[in-house]
Amino acid sequence: MPTISMFYGILVAMLFEAGERHNLPRIHVRYAGQKASIAIDDGRVLAGSIPPKQLKMVQAWIEIHKDELFADWELAIAGEQPYPIAPLQ
Repeated sequence: MPTISMFYGILVAMLFEAGERHNLPRIHVRYAGQKASIAIDDGRVLAGSIPPKQLKMVQAWIEIHKDELFADWELAIAGEQPYPIAPLQ
């Protein structure tokens, strides 16, 4: 799963597998042994969980980089490597 960004101990990755039953654009985040899948369009948690403070940071980061995330999603579904995205600062 390619890591596309890291900030404040949060790893953000993007993965798409052909034939998946849910093709909603999303990212996968990991923080302190916890992980979650988060929708790019509205920042909602699709599966898993991370602490509320880190979730708010990820949701803010998504808003800032939404266009880049959707572009990376298009690359991922085409079987290409997504580009790194600047961390939250």
